[in-house]
Amino acid sequence: MSADAGRIRLSTDDLGLFFEERHHQAAAHLRSVASLFAHDERGTALDRSRDAVRALAASHLLPYLLPSWAASDGAVPGGAVKLDVRTLCLVRELLGQASPLADSIFAVQGLGTHPIVLAGSAEQQRAHLRAAATGEQVFGFALTEPEAGSDVASMRTTARRDGDGWILDGDKTFISNVGIASHFVVFANADPAAGKKGISAFLVEHGRDGLTEEAIPMSLDHPIGTLRFRGCRLPASALLGNVGDGLKLALRTLDTFRVTVGAAANGMAWRALDVTLERVATRQQFGKPLAEQQQVQAYLAEMATDLDAARLLVLRAAHAKDRGEARLPTEAAMAKMFATEAAQRTIDKAVQLHGGLGVTLGSDVERLYREIRPLRIYEGTTEIQRVIIARELLARRGA
Repeated sequence: MSADAGRIRLSTDDLGLFFEERHHQAAAHLRSVASLFAHDERGTALDRSRDAVRALAASHLLPYLLPSWAASDGAVPGGAVKLDVRTLCLVRELLGQASPLADSIFAVQGLGTHPIVLAGSAEQQRAHLRAAATGEQVFGFALTEPEAGSDVASMRTTARRDGDGWILDGDKTFISNVGIASHFVVFANADPAAGKKGISAFLVEHGRDGLTEEAIPMSLDHPIGTLRFRGCRLPASALLGNVGDGLKLALRTLDTFRVTVGAAANGMAWRALDVTLERVATRQQFGKPLAEQQQVQAYLAEMATDLDAARLLVLRAAHAKDRGEARLPTEAAMAKMFATEAAQRTIDKAVQLHGGLGVTLGSDVERLYREIRPLRIYEGTTEIQRVIIARELLARRGA
């Protein structure tokens, strides 16, 4: 699945009130590289993931995740020197339309490097961030466990001191970028007696003794797998920040990138609406185009309205984040919840309006139907977002 550069839609086109000149420069850059993400079915799923990494590097999109560590002058259009969430939303709008696989890898590169930005030593930052901005190093974010998904505080992976180093034991599962990652940020409890206050973050390189990586077969190309740590010995320098900083680092990272999940969902919904408009305008039924059928028109109206409402919520939250406003968690939760659920509705309608073609393996809308589903789960399920929103409402009432 790929979108023609001329058909790429970005929110800078019609929602300029949320953007500044640097965002319009970034949008021009995004359109110029859209063709690099054409989908190719040749090779294995892992081959396609590696191709996506190469496309991300060639398109110079990775520096948007690490602007202060961009590899060369001008690598970030507009000259931004700090992470800009609205720009990341534009990138993910593009990738949601052109290559959800590349979008997934891009997002996890952000999740895996942001803890280093927040808590890494000068040496850790020098060793990893510039290389991550060029695609030389690819990162994973190892938080989820078999018995600790939404309930992060119940993680069982441990880190125990061994001389001046550490030994990791435990399992992480449904970890993105397994198979292509050179490094993982791994969260483990270094003081189980302290509960969640003992959770700490560690930098672990691929191929480390005591680490086994195992791919999980998925309905999509995405490189996802399990990490098994069995006496995995790490040097003291692997610790990110201080012991006990891990949960805070994980939550701050997720809070930063959660809004952008909604932007990716919007990109997928945009693509679904675009191909559906083309389909109903040309497909004849009962002697006239589908587009002239009132029920079809009702579906199109609902799809377009859901998409615009989702974009407004996402950009409100992204704008708040860039301004440093305190209510971001609630606004981000609303944006992530609504955009992913709305995109699911939109893509479902797209499948319906495509008829048999909609469930034909490899068609645009069939692929989108599979691509959108995980977005309602990762980086905080829809149910967790509802809890966040409701708790804030109740807290305001009691204030």
